[in-house]
Parts: sequence; C-alpha cells; structure tokens
Amino acid sequence: MQFSNSEVIKSGDFFTSMVNEGQVLNTRHCLKLQNTYSSHLLCVPLPCLSSAEIKRDWSDHALWWEQKQQWLLRTAWSLEKYGIHADARLVFMPQHKPLRLGLPNGITLRLRACYSSPVFKTVMGICRMLNIRHPEELSLLRPVEEKKKKKDKDVNEEIYDLCEVPLTSASRPCLYNGMPAHFADSAQMESIYKMLSITQPPPAPEVLAKQYRPASVVDKAHINGRWLDSSRCLLQQGIQENDRLWLRFKYLTFYELDPKYDVVRLTQLYEQARWAILLEDIDCTEEEMMLFGALQYHISKVSQSEPQILTTNAAMDDLESALQCLEVKMEGESSSASEMLENMTAPELNDYLKIFRPKRLTLKGYKQYWFKFQDTSISYFKSKEESIGEPIQQINLKGCEVAPDVNVAAQKFLIRLLIPAPEGMNEVYLRCDNDQQYAQWMAACRLASKGKSLADSTFQSEIQSIRSFLAMQKTNSGSHGNAPANDESINTYSLVSPRYHKKYKVKQLTPRILDAYQNVAQLSLTDAVMRFLQIWQSLPDFGLSYVVVRFKGSRKDEVLGIAPNRLIRIDLGVGDVVKTWRYNNMKQWNVNWDIRQMAIEFEGNVNIAFGCVTADCKIVHEFIGGYIFMSTRSREKSDTLNEELFHKLTGGHEAL
Repeated sequence: MQFSNSEVIKSGDFFTSMVNEGQVLNTRHCLKLQNTYSSHLLCVPLPCLSSAEIKRDWSDHALWWEQKQQWLLRTAWSLEKYGIHADARLVFMPQHKPLRLGLPNGITLRLRACYSSPVFKTVMGICRMLNIRHPEELSLLRPVEEKKKKKDKDVNEEIYDLCEVPLTSASRPCLYNGMPAHFADSAQMESIYKMLSITQPPPAPEVLAKQYRPASVVDKAHINGRWLDSSRCLLQQGIQENDRLWLRFKYLTFYELDPKYDVVRLTQLYEQARWAILLEDIDCTEEEMMLFGALQYHISKVSQSEPQILTTNAAMDDLESALQCLEVKMEGESSSASEMLENMTAPELNDYLKIFRPKRLTLKGYKQYWFKFQDTSISYFKSKEESIGEPIQQINLKGCEVAPDVNVAAQKFLIRLLIPAPEGMNEVYLRCDNDQQYAQWMAACRLASKGKSLADSTFQSEIQSIRSFLAMQKTNSGSHGNAPANDESINTYSLVSPRYHKKYKVKQLTPRILDAYQNVAQLSLTDAVMRFLQIWQSLPDFGLSYVVVRFKGSRKDEVLGIAPNRLIRIDLGVGDVVKTWRYNNMKQWNVNWDIRQMAIEFEGNVNIAFGCVTADCKIVHEFIGGYIFMSTRSREKSDTLNEELFHKLTGGHEAL
C-alpha cells in the first residue's frame, strides 16, 4: 500500500489502517481500539506504520485537525484531551512544505517553509536560510495581483528551487567564502545567492507598467490588509502547498545595518525602497526623484561592471568584535567624565531664523527671531539685543520628531519639528537662509531629539552628512562637459515614476538625471546603496503604514497612519494631519475582540477608540505592538530574539 504525503484519516479508523487520500474509510473498525483515545498521541501511528512495513522518516509529520484548524503537536496529549471524537477529520502530513516566495527584487524562490509554526518563527527560518539578519523586521504578505495582458497569460515565471536546502536550527548560518555553506555547494546555488545579494538592473518599462500602483491612500491601506498574522501558522490562514507569498520588510525601523554582514538584507531593502519610489508608494519631491534616478543608474552601472559580494574573514571578525567590545567598555567607563566635561564646555548656536506654527484657517507667515540653541533646547527672542533677558519661548527638543523639507533649487531650507504635547503633537517649522545654516541647525535638532547636546562627538559628522546630502541635490550646470548630454544607456522610464513621463519628455529628463549623477558618480556600490536608503528614510512619509478606520463618535471614515514611533490621524477628504500621538506617551492599548474595536489611552487623559475598515484590527494591534517591540532591542541583546515578548505584544488574547 503506497503512502502519500497527505493522508486523510477518520480519527477512529486512524488506529487500524493508513489509506490513500480520498479513500472512503470503514468506521466499524473504530470499535476494536476504543481505549486508544486515552493513549498518548505519539504512540498512535506506530502500529500502523510497522504493519505496513513503511521505511521512511516520519519525524516531520504531524496531525492536522481540519474542523478546528489546529495542529496536534503535543504528542504527550491524548486525543481525548484534545477533545477529538470519532467524526473528526484528521490529516497526517509533513509540517514543512514547498512555498513560492517572492522577494523584493522580483526573484521568486521555491523553498521548504514550516506550515505548523507561527508565521513569526517561519520567517525566522526563511531569513536564516537566506542569510538575512534581524528577521523580526520582515513578514509575509499576500501578493497584489499584477495587471496582466492577454498575451502574457501563458508566460511561465522563472522559479529558483531551494527545496533541497537542509533546514537548520542554528541562529546564524555557517559562512563559506562570504555565503552560507548550502549556497557554496554548487555553481547553480552560488548563482542564486548572487542574485539575492547583487542589485537587479532597472526594470523594463513593460515590467513597471504591469505592477500594481496605488492611486490613493485608500489603495495603500488595502495593501496593509494583506499582511499575514504573525501569531498563527500558514495553514491556519489558508496558505496551501506551493502557494505564492511575498517576503517584505514590514517594520521600517532597521537595526544595525552593516554592509559587512548584511549583503542580502541591504540588497533586498534597497530593492523594496526602489519599488516604493517607482510605484509612488511614498511621496517625494521632483528634485528627490531625479536624485533617486541618478543613484539607481549609478548602482546599476557599478554592480554590472564590478559585481561584488562581500567576504568575511573569521579571524578578522573576532578581532573587530573584541575591539568593538573594548571600545564600548571604555566609553562606559569614561561616560561620567565626558558628561561632566560636556556640561562645562557645551557650545551654543545663535542666529536669526524664521519660525512658523501651522494652524488651520490661518494666513500668518514666517516671523524672524533671534534663536539660541543650548543643550537640547531652543529659545527665541525678538532680537539679538534682547537675548540677555527672558525668551519669548523655550522649546525642549528631546523626544521630538525632526523632518527635512528642502528644495535646493528653490533655496528652500525648512526644518519640520513635531513637539510632544499632552493632546498630541505641536508642529513647528524653522526656516534657514542658506544651506550652511540649515546643516548646522538640522544637525543640532537631530542630536537634541535623541537627548544629545552640541558637544556630542557626532555633531560635526552629522553636519558633514547633511552637507553632502544637499550637495547631491544641487544641479551642477557646469558639469555637462564631463558626461554625455544624452547617454543612450539611460532609460529614464526605468528610473523615475510614471507620472514624470507624462509631465516631461525623455530629452528633458535625461539631462536632469545626468546632472544629479555627477554628484554621486564617485560613490562605491555600498556607499551608493546606503545613500539611497538614507534619502529614502529622510522622506516625510517614510515608515507610514495606512489603515482606513472609523473613530468612535465620528460619522466618516478616516486614515490612521502607523509609524515606527507614533500614530497619525489623517483626514481622508483633504489629506491633512489632524492629530499625532507618540508611543512613548501611550499608557495602554486594548482590543475588544467581540466588536473588533481598538481603544488606546495616552498620558494627559487622552483616549481614542476606533474600528478598522480596510484591515482586521489584529493587523493594527500587531503593527503597534511590533514597533514597541523593535524599540526594546539593544546592542547587548541583538543576538538573541525575545520571541515570547514579541507574541505578548502582538498576539492579542490568543497569546495570553
């Protein structure tokens, strides 16, 4: 009698016979082994297997209870303890099955994934196989259907098979020549790893045209309703063998991005960022779009001419790790002395700036004041002469949000500050006169938001980083002689989002991209990728995941933006931000699972409640809990992932 991978069994007959899928079973045999219900589940299949003389490794197999959508994995439990009766339908199947996995760079892998563990643990196994650190930042997403033309129906997708890769429980894969050992077994496997770790060429225009492009914030909200539940397994969510899912970065707060160890992680993150820009999933200015296009062109050019996979040397890694630990120890020992010195010699910034507090139904513009920056606070006065007395206002920037609003060509240098307040967030704009002034004050604001003063050792490097960012955005009118004005290798349709092709002709776009390219042409491949990600993360809407909700007491739908450190209430009609609440002001959040409504309490007796329209409230609950979990990560605990804490924060009532 042959034995298929998935056997359908009536629970009573399971103890007397094993049959092929779909065969009608004789329930009269149940009477012969009535006492078996009280025996341990682990012992049940053994007599059947030995009688059929089947020689096979069944260690990965387990029972799946279809009616209850539940795996029977506790082998010490009896069927009676599980509450199983004779009419139950059980399926004896492997826990690991093939899954088609779409990566951010468009490559599809076929690999063995665990269908019995929570998705969180399944993603950990996948990332371990692909050599991606910090798997807690990623999750699985049901794919959005691409627009297909009639002639494309018969085109077969190329799938790279990794089903033969052995699964390992080690936290980190054993590396050989810079890649996991299972990718170094053959030339074919090595080529697959190169595809994972080297950026893909810019997409062809027809490929870009087929991709789903969200037309509104509501469309973006519908995509977030496709995330799988991290606390339930694949089979519980209707995912079957060989189904297709996407692996994506879900929590956009990235811990320890190190080009030396994160080759695959950085490449896939760059690809996800690039598609977000090209498909207009995140808004950016025209100037930023040209810079993104120039960086894509440069990255593609360098990666094709000099494909690089970083290699690691074990001895050097150990040495660097030891030096790093020594450095941390020395910093800790000298921290008290440095803090004392910092307080004694902390420098100040003083200058005239313009300030603006945006409020509804107001026509007031910017007003100029004399500003003083000291420690982590800014104070402003009517004039320099009055700065000896009391300031008009002092604003503490510790814990605030700092976002750039810059257009170099238009000489617009704004610093957008979101200051925590009991009722939400207060918005303040500072306007600088030039790029030099902007670099200094922006660097100071960023440090102050982290609780650091101007005496911090990173102040000058932060200024330099901002200046180089501004330099890349400057149009270099005198550089046309260094590069061809119409480079045939530039396909502008692959480098900028489609709306710019409706606005400009190719002859207009090419010189602008080449102008921006002159400022990034000297960057290495790794530096260019890191710079692309840095600019992406500095966009005002970066990290926002949208969900359409209905707030309690409201008669209309609104949008809830979920960011790594705050929640944003957005008016669906006009797109204005109504309120902002920070996680560090959150006292507690609860979910009423019966009516599917979330209630959140903040400091200052601020309470909000809402029901979700475009996604299950479990997804919103998981986003909030997940981001709070991400904020608990520290350098000392970076190698160990606290799965129990993650499920407590994201699992809801099922995790308790």
